[in-house]
Amino acid sequence: MRSADLTLRLPPSMQMPVPNVPVEPTFREEVLSWEIDPEAETMRFLSLVVGDQAALDEIAADLEMVRRYDVTRVDEDTFYGYVEMELREADATFMGSFDVPGLVIVPPIVYTGRETVHVTVLGEPDALAGVLEAFPEDVGVEVERVSDHQRRAETLAGRLTARQFEAMEVAREVGYYDVPRSGSLADVAADLECSESAASTLLRTVESELVDAALRR
Repeated sequence: MRSADLTLRLPPSMQMPVPNVPVEPTFREEVLSWEIDPEAETMRFLSLVVGDQAALDEIAADLEMVRRYDVTRVDEDTFYGYVEMELREADATFMGSFDVPGLVIVPPIVYTGRETVHVTVLGEPDALAGVLEAFPEDVGVEVERVSDHQRRAETLAGRLTARQFEAMEVAREVGYYDVPRSGSLADVAADLECSESAASTLLRTVESELVDAALRR
């Protein structure tokens, strides 16, 4: 079984019809689950969003195509959004591109702007080739990686070893990640019963994985 990481560039017709604003209200959106209901001409999806909730609330209220919009806040900049909206022909065309026999989308679908979409698909080589041919001509497609499926989970539990996870927990508990810092690398090493050099290597690996997870690498 093979998988491919794709970056897609959507034409204006497939982008959300939101007003032109000086600053994009959404920095990152991870579409975790979705449903297309052709009979009801409705699309439903649950997303984890990093962005300006107030701005997005206003946009959702102004769009007639949005039938339902519920928010659950995670922190100051992050929230879950559940949306029910009219199924546009452009949306059906885009999502229909993935209806290739033997192909599976690996959630989340990540939007880093109205135009840019990152998605991982899984399947046999013929299925992967089929999805590349299925996209409309005006969708830009860049293949970032094709290999045996090895993408790790988006959660740190799926990206870190037990020792690395322990190091992260210890560093948080002793105040190493406080601002300003209230715990030292020596404190982390003492709790882990290892050298400062070993503790530093563990934490730098954790931090590298955090950055990669945030940038979906």
